[in-house]
Amino acid sequence: MDKSRRSWFIGIIALAATATGIVSLAQTPAPATDATAALVVKGAVKQELHLTLADLKAMPRMKVTAKGHDGTTHEYDGVALSSLLAKAGVPQAGDLRGKSMALCVVAEGSDAYRAVFSLAELDADFAAESVLVADTVDGKDLGADQGPLRLVVPGDKRQGRWVRLLKAISVVNAGQ
Repeated sequence: MDKSRRSWFIGIIALAATATGIVSLAQTPAPATDATAALVVKGAVKQELHLTLADLKAMPRMKVTAKGHDGTTHEYDGVALSSLLAKAGVPQAGDLRGKSMALCVVAEGSDAYRAVFSLAELDADFAAESVLVADTVDGKDLGADQGPLRLVVPGDKRQGRWVRLLKAISVVNAGQ
């Protein structure tokens, strides 16, 4: 089939699919896209999440106190990473066993910096690491060089896994 016929044929199929309801463009509002989402939770999850800052502000909040890169103690406020993983349907507690023990969480900033956690170290039944997706520090929004989101890991002795400019959380299987 030549190029012009193929384009015409694809257009007719698309029109027919829309007219018969196979494809609907106006039934439900579109979820946040990567361009509008402040944070994407993806990978080996039951439900991929595209969360805006407003979505995160509406979720249950927690505060942690930790020393920042500057050596001074700060109070960070945000959403527990474990809550986001639970919302995405990642195995937790009693379901975290067998093949699920090979799952890792990769946090990525918009500057391409990445840090890795085993899923077990983020689970309350294992190590109970308090990792926070922070959007405020000392009651103020994170600065442009740090946010709008930052991963805060108060249990780490060094801040090497504190991902600034956080944009994505990916769950990957290290056993494959």
